[in-house]
Amino acid sequence: MTIFKKSLITLGAAVLIFSAVFIISTMVFMNHLYYDVNMAGLRNTARTLFISISEDRLTEILADNGDRQVNVNFPFSVGSAYRLTLVNKSGYVLWDSHVADRLVNHIDREEISAALDGREGTSRRDSISTGMRQIYYALPVFDKSGNVLGAFRLSISIPEFSVRISPIIIPFIIFIIIFIIAAFWVIILYSRSLSLSLERLVRIAQSGAFYSYSEDTQNAAPNFISLEKTMRAMTEELNRRFEIAKSENTRLETILNGMSEIVFAADSSLKLLLVNPKARELFALDDRLIISMTLLEATRSAELADLVKKAIQEGSPVNAELTFHSGVKFSEKQKNAEQYFLVNISPLASSGGSPGGVVVMMQEITRLVKLERVRKDFVANVSHELRTPIQLIKGFSENLSDEVSENFSGDKNRIIQFIEIIRKNAGIMENLTNDLLLLSSLENNVIHSRNLEIFSAEVLIDEAVSAVKRLVEKKHIEIITDCAENLSAKLYGSLIVQALINLTENAVKFSQDNSKIWINAYKENENIIFEVRDKGIGILPEHQERIFERFYRVDRARSRAADNEPSHEIGGTGLGLSIVRHIALLHKGSVEVESRAGEGSIFKIKIPTGE
Repeated sequence: MTIFKKSLITLGAAVLIFSAVFIISTMVFMNHLYYDVNMAGLRNTARTLFISISEDRLTEILADNGDRQVNVNFPFSVGSAYRLTLVNKSGYVLWDSHVADRLVNHIDREEISAALDGREGTSRRDSISTGMRQIYYALPVFDKSGNVLGAFRLSISIPEFSVRISPIIIPFIIFIIIFIIAAFWVIILYSRSLSLSLERLVRIAQSGAFYSYSEDTQNAAPNFISLEKTMRAMTEELNRRFEIAKSENTRLETILNGMSEIVFAADSSLKLLLVNPKARELFALDDRLIISMTLLEATRSAELADLVKKAIQEGSPVNAELTFHSGVKFSEKQKNAEQYFLVNISPLASSGGSPGGVVVMMQEITRLVKLERVRKDFVANVSHELRTPIQLIKGFSENLSDEVSENFSGDKNRIIQFIEIIRKNAGIMENLTNDLLLLSSLENNVIHSRNLEIFSAEVLIDEAVSAVKRLVEKKHIEIITDCAENLSAKLYGSLIVQALINLTENAVKFSQDNSKIWINAYKENENIIFEVRDKGIGILPEHQERIFERFYRVDRARSRAADNEPSHEIGGTGLGLSIVRHIALLHKGSVEVESRAGEGSIFKIKIPTGE
């Protein structure tokens, strides 16, 4: 069976199903419409009749007769088509226009139940008492207090919908049969014409762009002739793009072969798709067939495999530093060495938007890591070596100053001035050394988690304020503290105090005399915030991103001038804000600055509470 015959059968079946569904839907709709129209007419008649009899008259009948049947003489005839029924609030029928005998209790009738609840009610069913198909409409009857006394119901017998449409059933069926036959005939003619043209297009597609025109082209429809030309052009374009893709693939392979970085490409199940020569060399893959290998089998690194899975699951790039101890090809002299790599993992999205694979690029940074380690060791070693002589210089200068003050009879003031300069600079070197040691310990993570303790934020702020009391008093600056009640967290208390001292000293240094500084602590979301705010000279926007770098000064001339002011014995080391940043990072937090030149600055240390 060809695809055209299958299409013909499918289309014919679809026509039959559509016709059947259409007919059934139409009948169901007409049935509902039939009863809705009759119910609307009954509703209008009932309301008119209710108004004609008057509610007062109905109230009188329902209120005075209890459960007894009554004889009601209305001033007009109800007629044989309509049936009127009066029901009291207990469901007993007091009067019915078509049945004189005692009727059963109507409390369970749908329309009566609705009317006794104070609502208009409708229903459609076969009457038990009359044996007729009827539609019912009931209205509630209220007394003067608004209480329901009973129900006023009007009904009418109507023929079934099928009886109503029986005269047109046979013509309708004949019309449907003719319609289906005509539809099938049109489908057959259309399918035959379509199949001839499509068979020609199939031959063109099978032969590619080399299929030549023939005489039957003139007999084809104009649209199919145009389609044939389009298909021929598409085939030629595909051939051209295939050549371009082949050339691009060759170029990509050349680039990968020349890269010093390691490159892996894998699918979502971590099956390898591509490996460049550098990766083969480093992981000793040689000429092994990588198609049958996974990334874990090739690199023997579970940590790398976990990072790749994370990138695929989250659908976002992952960057990390990895250390390889084994599985990497080292020289004989480096058998026990370690190699460090900067890993960049980029997931590839498939056509559906879900991860379709991943590209892993690894750049060796062993030399950079070693240089950074040497730099850190240098800072630590130099600081340790300088500490002892600096302390000796400072101590002897103090002793010499005291000795000269007591025993020297000459120009003691000049000697004391020189000694004070020695002592001041020794103090600067000592501060620099202490800051370098602290920064080194923070960078090398010397602080251990066992030192974490619960500290009150208010106590830490008070300790920091006490430490800068001398500087504050010299410039007559007022420090205003504000701490949320019972605010505490698990912190390195001494480091937080150091951070607050550094920020407060900066605020004092760059604030005018007789000004104010605010130190606050509060909780925001899941973070505890330490805030130091001043109304000093502020920081220009171009400097705000770099002020947390070590030894970075916004204005070196101004900073040195501040250091030499009489109110400051010791100038800054250029490491204060860098230390603050590292203390915040040690707590897995961050430090932020908001500042405008001439208006002051706000420094915030955000530390997660971990709750």
